[in-house]
Amino acid sequence: MSSTVITNIATLVTNDPSLRDSSPLGLIQDAAVVIDGGRVAWTGESSKAPATDNRVDAAGRAVLPGFVDSHSHLVFAGDRTQEFNARMSGRSYTAGGIRTTVAATRAATDAELEANLTRYLAEALRQGTTTFETKSGYGLTVADESRALRIAAAHTDEVTYLGAHIVSPDHADDPAAYVALVTGEMLDACAPYARWIDVFCEKGAFDGDQARAILTAGRAKGLHPRIHANQLSYGPGVQLAVELDAASADHCTHLTDADVDALAAGDTVATLLPGAEFSTRAEWPDARRLLDAGVTVALSTDCNPGSSFTSSVPFCIALAVRDMGMTPDEAVWSATAGGARALRRDDVGRLTPGAHADLTLLDAPSHVHLAYRPGVPLVSGVWRRGVRVV
Repeated sequence: MSSTVITNIATLVTNDPSLRDSSPLGLIQDAAVVIDGGRVAWTGESSKAPATDNRVDAAGRAVLPGFVDSHSHLVFAGDRTQEFNARMSGRSYTAGGIRTTVAATRAATDAELEANLTRYLAEALRQGTTTFETKSGYGLTVADESRALRIAAAHTDEVTYLGAHIVSPDHADDPAAYVALVTGEMLDACAPYARWIDVFCEKGAFDGDQARAILTAGRAKGLHPRIHANQLSYGPGVQLAVELDAASADHCTHLTDADVDALAAGDTVATLLPGAEFSTRAEWPDARRLLDAGVTVALSTDCNPGSSFTSSVPFCIALAVRDMGMTPDEAVWSATAGGARALRRDDVGRLTPGAHADLTLLDAPSHVHLAYRPGVPLVSGVWRRGVRVV
């Protein structure tokens, strides 16, 4: 592969810890970045850039790592416009609406599910997302969960088994039998396609004991835990996540001091999903409280048809800055390096030598414009593994 230098960058976000000063972003002004063999080979001041085969002029715009979306639900069919409309008209959000998507997903063909998945992945890519996690959870049968993961695994390495999204309607009268299925035959069928196992630990879904059994069974099959925790109410999810060394506890809206202390003392990332609060008019997570306690925070879209139907990380950055107490620098770090931490990756979410050359070029001189100009399509170029794809 030929080498390329992107030069004349007004502000380069590297997320290099050695360059941190007042910002966590490792910023370089009037910068350049060299791509070689699909990876970052060099970063520094434009005037010091080495010779390369190709040259791209950033024309005084900002470059940052591609966004790392560590929480999405993209294998689904159907539409929940009516539910959203009713919610915006006064109906409250509950976990039960998932059943609508389950019925539509079961009725869809493999081709329809894959077409939907690739549509939203392309949509996310155009907005700067170069690494994405996605889950099953809308099939809730052995066949439907395994096919969802098989379809997802053809498009990303970050695949999560979420058979424990809600208790399947087929087992509504016997939740224990469904937990046995999720930890037995369904797990056996799904594990070959997944890296992660997840559970919705919440009233109306799975309690702490059920969540522990599900995540422990997954771990025994080689799947690493992550957990939907404390979204709708206080509960055991966050502390269970830390106890089981889950990569992330996602949502983290309702936290006690003990929950925050546990996250600060452990390696579990708190993944905040402001699109869900926006779409459900719920209480915002308190990112400031978590950051001040020393918790590692990620930002993700939670893209799903029910409670957060957005694939836009820039939108979530703007929400986090406006309504969750984050600075623009903190929000951008959480949407890049923070997302990588939530996936336990060190080869994405940063622009330092050896990392994958996943870059986003903004039509703006600074990453701050992502929050400063909300709703504006600022992404003007995307490179993934060193190849320009947008």
